[in-house]
Formats: sequence, C-alpha cells, structure tokens
Amino acid sequence: MDPRIETINRLASLIKSRIGDIQPVLGIVLGSGLGSLANTIQDPIVIPYRELPGFPVSTAVGHKGNFIVGKLGGKNVIAMQGRIHYYEGYGMDKVVLPIRVMIGVGIKTLIVSNAAGGTNLAYHVGDLMIIRDHINLLPNPLIGPNFDDFGPRFPDMTRPYDPRLIKLAVQLGEKLGIKLHRGVYVGGTGPSYETPAEYKYFRTIGGDAVGMSTIPEVIVARHAGIPVFGISVITNEAHDDYADDYENDGDDVVIAANAAAERMTALITKMIEKL
Repeated sequence: MDPRIETINRLASLIKSRIGDIQPVLGIVLGSGLGSLANTIQDPIVIPYRELPGFPVSTAVGHKGNFIVGKLGGKNVIAMQGRIHYYEGYGMDKVVLPIRVMIGVGIKTLIVSNAAGGTNLAYHVGDLMIIRDHINLLPNPLIGPNFDDFGPRFPDMTRPYDPRLIKLAVQLGEKLGIKLHRGVYVGGTGPSYETPAEYKYFRTIGGDAVGMSTIPEVIVARHAGIPVFGISVITNEAHDDYADDYENDGDDVVIAANAAAERMTALITKMIEKL
C-alpha cells in the first residue's frame, strides 16, 4: 500500500478512536481569523494537530491548529481550526492531508472558508463572497500516482463548488439580511502579498478575490466526489491604485476576518441546519 494512504488511514483511525460513536457528516475548514466559528460547536472534542503523529502543524497567524468535533446546526461536524498552507514549506501532500483524513473519517460535504483580497473593484473590507469558481496558480495536489481508492485519475472540475449549496447560501443570505457576492477566487502560493500589477492581472483574467489557500483542498475533495461550498471574507481591497504610504498587513487581515466572523457563522450554521 502507498505509505501516504497508510498515513491517511492511520490518522483517520486515531481520530475515530478519540471521538467514539460520533460520525461527522460535514467537514469545515476555518481560515485566517475565522477560527472563532469553532467556539459555537456544541459538546466539542478538541484534538490538537500536535497530538496526531505525522500530522502537519499550522504556523500561520490566526490558525490555532486543532480539529474540533461536535454539533453545529444540529449535525455532527469536524472543523479544522486552522489550515495548512503551501507557503509554510509543506509539500502539497501535507497541505491536503487534513482533507483526506476528514474524508477517511466519513464526511459527506466540505465547507471551506478563507480571508482574501478583493480584486473586484466593487468589493470592500468585510464583504462576504461565495466562491462560484476558482483559478489555480498553486501546484495541483493530484500530481503523482493517483489515489484510486479516493477518485479517478482525471476528475471533472466543471462544478468545483456545488450549485445546490450556492443556491441554498444565497436564499439564506437574503433571509438573514447578509450581503453576499458571488465570484471567482484566485489561489497563489504566497507568502508575499501580490503586487499592484498582479492584482490588475488577476482582475483582468476574471478573478474577484485572491488568497493563498483553499483550492488544493477543494481539488482533493472533488477528486473524492465530496460536494464543496466555499466562502471568502474580503479582508483588504486588492486594487492597483494605492496611496503612497499604503501597506498590506497580516494582522489587519485577521482583524477584518474576525469582524466578519459573526455573519459567516450565522450563515454556515443555517446552511448546516438545512442540509
């Protein structure tokens, strides 16, 4: 057996042993500054990444590095309180390992969130954007021998983000009075923020927001046939016309994401109730 498959199975079995009879049906990835949603999970079982042998440890600002298992919206969920990024120096196998482990635990749906810069000139700090599609500028996590037990060699990516889940989010957003954009997310390697020329380029090729994560996770979920819902919090206006003293700052990104966390939590909780 491929040693990577053995690692996935071993970690999934370890998590199952920690959570007993609980069967998470939904996985959630909480991005920069958005880990507070995990605080609303009822009867939480906290599993720090550091307690899982061979599991990568999150080093990014605002990422606590825990699995949280419990109830949200009346469903059993497993949430990642902090994700793994390619820019942290991990290979792509490690970046997507948590998603594959959650698939091994038994999730049937994946929700991913992130903090992103709004390249769309109509987007402002604090806005929420449903991800309807993406442009991948990161290495594809499926490069190499195919994991036949997970999915096909050439998975379809016509609808990477589930239309049914997008429709549900839009309907609930209207009921909750939450403004929601629908846009295209561009994923780059980071960790440096993009230049003004790059922001203009991303907007020109159809990108509405840009970040440094998410897409590899979505690819491996779709490879395994798991439906995905994605949402971005716009934490800075990634335009290409700035004041002379403007600077992007990671701490400001976390602050802006935290400010939007309440609306995002309300939306995701209601979505889970309806699933």
